[in-house]
Amino acid sequence: MEYKKIEEWILNRLPFYQNNGAVAYNPGLNNIDKFINELNLSNNQLKFIHVGGTNGKGSTCSYISSILQESNYKVGTFTSPHYYDYRERIKINNHKIEKSYITSFIKDNKTIIEEIGLSFFELSFGLSLSYFKQNKVDYAIIEVGLGGRLDATNIINPLVSVVTNISYDHTEILGDTLEKIAVEKAGIIKEKSQLIVGERNKLTDEIFINKCKEKSTEITFVPDIAEDVIYSEIDYLNKNIKTSIETCKALNLNRLNSKIITKGIENVDLNSGLFGRWSIMGVNPMIIFDSAHNESGFISIADQISKISYNKIYVLLSFVKGKKIKDLIRHLPEGSNIYFTSLKIERSMDLEEINLNFSESIKFDENPKRIFNNIKNESSKDDLILVTGSNYIAKEIFNEN
Repeated sequence: MEYKKIEEWILNRLPFYQNNGAVAYNPGLNNIDKFINELNLSNNQLKFIHVGGTNGKGSTCSYISSILQESNYKVGTFTSPHYYDYRERIKINNHKIEKSYITSFIKDNKTIIEEIGLSFFELSFGLSLSYFKQNKVDYAIIEVGLGGRLDATNIINPLVSVVTNISYDHTEILGDTLEKIAVEKAGIIKEKSQLIVGERNKLTDEIFINKCKEKSTEITFVPDIAEDVIYSEIDYLNKNIKTSIETCKALNLNRLNSKIITKGIENVDLNSGLFGRWSIMGVNPMIIFDSAHNESGFISIADQISKISYNKIYVLLSFVKGKKIKDLIRHLPEGSNIYFTSLKIERSMDLEEINLNFSESIKFDENPKRIFNNIKNESSKDDLILVTGSNYIAKEIFNEN
């Protein structure tokens, strides 16, 4: 099969959570264990960093990777979701996995993939481990897909585990309290390793402390480290940067120093392709894309909006089914001109569900590009256009390919 057919088989034959939701979620480690054994891969052949949490996982992975690259290490990253191209999920030093590698891997393993009944995520993770091993990366940064305890990535034994923060998301799977969610996230803590926690929370701190005692693992809460340095004007990125720095320090790298850390932060776009976190997509008017999709994310972007000047604000929203959109929208600035669109995925929230959750007059167009262009035409150069609510909308609006 040519690559395009292989990619279609991966994306369509194996439903993935981004498109299909809980039906594509396959909790537990049995399938991935079988697959790793079939690939003759050991869980301990690579030096792993495991990154979990509710928000900020992707940017934290990016900053860790960038700092390590500036320290002259070869760094593999397995992250999700992708915005434009499936291959974004698996990179070495910001170079996407080769199409030829994916094609060969699927040809060689298609039968066993079907026999085991792998999910999209399990297949992708197995592919990443094979790719990182063959290319002999110095470090492999692995982002948790969903939760932690039952996530396919939890077969690894990392040098350092990271929990960025705990807030409400995927409550139908992870639990409806912060304590329940924290228990699932704490499942990535391994014996005699290290845990870095990006934020303190009085409801969940003890869960991590007790789990680390049980595992004889050292715990570091990033806010406890006195540091007044402001690395980014974007507050939530600043938190994730500090978490990334402490993660790199926990590795006890001989090459790490303040100069390298600064370079890693400054060169994050070049070294990792960081995208979707307060990304400036245009000026006059200013166009911002942010992949916030839960209440904690909307609080963060509202805080960021409050720091900039604009005349009018236009907000284009798209959500997946089941989101409590009133809880999200209430954090947007008063007087926001709110528009809705849909996504080309099975999980997309449609107009009927939007109407049930949002009582005001609704401006809706099922075509994301069309409504975005209409907003641009309506706005002036001093206005702000914010596109948010989902990761997937970026491909519909900003992808020029």
